[in-house]
Amino acid sequence: MAQVQYYGTGRRKSSVARVRLVPGNGNIVINDREVEVYIPFAALREVIKQPLVATETLGNYDVLVNVNGGGYAGQAGAIRHGIARALLQADPEYRGTLKRAGLLTRDSRMKERKKYGLKGARRAPQFSKR
Repeated sequence: MAQVQYYGTGRRKSSVARVRLVPGNGNIVINDREVEVYIPFAALREVIKQPLVATETLGNYDVLVNVNGGGYAGQAGAIRHGIARALLQADPEYRGTLKRAGLLTRDSRMKERKKYGLKGARRAPQFSKR
């Protein structure tokens, strides 16, 4: 018999996370590595677990993640977003809880593009009167 799986895609900055929730005992695997190995910062590991803590499903699902692009913080935010979306597929009753916690909103802040005539997005060349 096929096992039930719930999918969610999360994005943050330039990171994209494809998340799969499988009924299990709470293991989190990111790019075929344990979460403690892949993300060395405890604070970011807590960020990843926020949707599971908010819905009180921390030990109920194994989380399998493929993530690419960006750095640790962007990837952690993308994984959090993906887990929240996958939980919504698992049980639509979680919508209110996740929405109140602000976990379903895609953080739209991106790096601003560099403009011509400037040295960065806003940084102008040095100015001298004489």
